[in-house]
Amino acid sequence: MKLVITCEHGGNEIPDKFNFLFNDKEILNTHRGYDLGALDVFNTLKPLANYTNYSTTSRLFIELNRSIWHKNLFSDFTKKLSDLEKKDIIKTHYNVYRNAVENKIETLITNQNTVVHLSIHSFTPILNDSARHCDIGFLYDSSNQQEKKIALQLKEALHRINPKWHVRFNYPYLGKSDGFTTYLRKRFNENYIGIEIEINQKFSKNNIMNFQLKEDLQKAIALL
Repeated sequence: MKLVITCEHGGNEIPDKFNFLFNDKEILNTHRGYDLGALDVFNTLKPLANYTNYSTTSRLFIELNRSIWHKNLFSDFTKKLSDLEKKDIIKTHYNVYRNAVENKIETLITNQNTVVHLSIHSFTPILNDSARHCDIGFLYDSSNQQEKKIALQLKEALHRINPKWHVRFNYPYLGKSDGFTTYLRKRFNENYIGIEIEINQKFSKNNIMNFQLKEDLQKAIALL
């Protein structure tokens, strides 16, 4: 097994020439701009992986965790750009990141490896006035027995290490919804296992995630 770890929403950076689109810079510091604490978790897990990659470009510039056809590939801030500008952003940001990850996974699979891909994310604890009751979510395709097995192993390992964590499957999002792992599942029919790890942002302070949570998650993943 080869472990790949990525972080699509690690930062809230906007290329200088597009700063004019964001008059309200504060929006970039919210959960809409990036996944708070996710890059910190990614960096903690990094030593476990055979390959890692991350992006610090804001999801409000271009959404790296959406397919090219998705209506939210560009946000309300960037939808107003011309088709030519959008194509250039896709070429220089979206394709550069996604192709690098995809090509590495393809190389690993071609060499007869099974790839477990963990995509690290975080979620806001309250959305539309509704509290989300979960500490850590494992998102996967429930019809994929390999992914189900890995998700179960992770949950069981976490509970053995520290039973206080509230872990849920396919929450707060469905693992089969559009995303990078969903795309890669279709791209690689065999030997690819894609799990999105969603961590509650209530454990993030100043973009640093709770130490105990990071340590316990790292121990659980190391047991795979």
